[in-house]
Amino acid sequence: MASVLQQLDEIRANQENLYRDLHAHPELSHRETRTAAEVVERLHAAGCEVHTHVGGTGVVGVLQNGDGPGVLLRADMDALPVREETGLDYASAATATDAAGNETPVMHACGHDVHVACLVGAVELLARSTEQWRGRLVAVFQPGEEVADGAQRMVDDGLAEIAGKADVALCQHVLAFPAGLVGTRSGPTLSAADSMRITVHGRGAHGSMPQAGIDPVVLAAMIVVRLQTIIARETQPGEPVVLTVGSVQAGTKSNVIPDRATILLNIRTYDEDTRRAILAAVKRIVVAECDASRSPRPPEFELLDQYPMTDNDPAVTERVAAAFDHHFGEDAGELPLLTASEDFSDIPRALGIPYTYWGIGGTDPDLYRQAETEGRVADDVPVNHSAKFAPPIQPTLDTGTAALVVAALTFFDEA
Repeated sequence: MASVLQQLDEIRANQENLYRDLHAHPELSHRETRTAAEVVERLHAAGCEVHTHVGGTGVVGVLQNGDGPGVLLRADMDALPVREETGLDYASAATATDAAGNETPVMHACGHDVHVACLVGAVELLARSTEQWRGRLVAVFQPGEEVADGAQRMVDDGLAEIAGKADVALCQHVLAFPAGLVGTRSGPTLSAADSMRITVHGRGAHGSMPQAGIDPVVLAAMIVVRLQTIIARETQPGEPVVLTVGSVQAGTKSNVIPDRATILLNIRTYDEDTRRAILAAVKRIVVAECDASRSPRPPEFELLDQYPMTDNDPAVTERVAAAFDHHFGEDAGELPLLTASEDFSDIPRALGIPYTYWGIGGTDPDLYRQAETEGRVADDVPVNHSAKFAPPIQPTLDTGTAALVVAALTFFDEA
């Protein structure tokens, strides 16, 4: 590992430039064409067999280095419809047209630019050091993580055949804890997530004559309040479950009772039975409230983004954690249970291989420690998807690149 990682000094400047470029030019889900082109250029330069347009804009680089285990490393590439407020000199000023046809600002607010830069760097280091290891490296650059279908699209487009021999899958995510730290966790790590659009129906009328209408605004309000009782009264105390109503939309004018309302909600769970029970409870409550309000039509339910639970293989995680302890020392630790969600696990599940997913820090250490001392971490530390999320370039890139290399070498055969 030491002989591979000592070459990090030689690639650092180019890697940092790549990161700045990716950050300044973010692209929405399934439109990562520029990002993919940057990745393809660097994979070719590293001597990889390169596969493009996998699942749309996905890219896979394969480096066969003699006989040995197959290790799949994955990075996601897409950005978010967020207007950047970091003040960085390489901040994004990009805009794009979203799936609904609306013009929106775009930002790498979740750190996928970090993931891409780190995986490109890890591939380059391993390609420079083929005398140190034996096996098959599969580098997967995935589109569409933010819309929960990018991994499955790659699977459906023949990823298993492209990957060939793969024995383990490894992935990481930059998170809002001090840069330079790495954290692993065995078993359930990221929650399953289900988003739902609910449309409830009323009868439109003039605001001055409410008796002539059936008000879907009041109906939606009652549903939102009642949904909170699912967690408070229908799940076991202490069980990690989240139900969030993120949007309620109805009407266009103060003196018009509309004929419908739309509710968007999100559910996070770590247990399949709990997941099914909560989805059933949502439908039960909505139907009951519609009946109580004399809604003229049944409610409509549409499941949107659905993420699987990330459930790290204990044996793989133990092996990676031991390698991290050896390399990073006191900067390696345990990752807490996270209510964020990911579609990465769709890949190893489809390939029938074990996996682990870890976190690296992406917050200025001094900022984090000061906020921690003052009890203001939630107030002062920008989290993923925030317009102010800005991982410091270093030591974030060095840590993420080293983590991928260390983890991969843990499974490759020694030369």
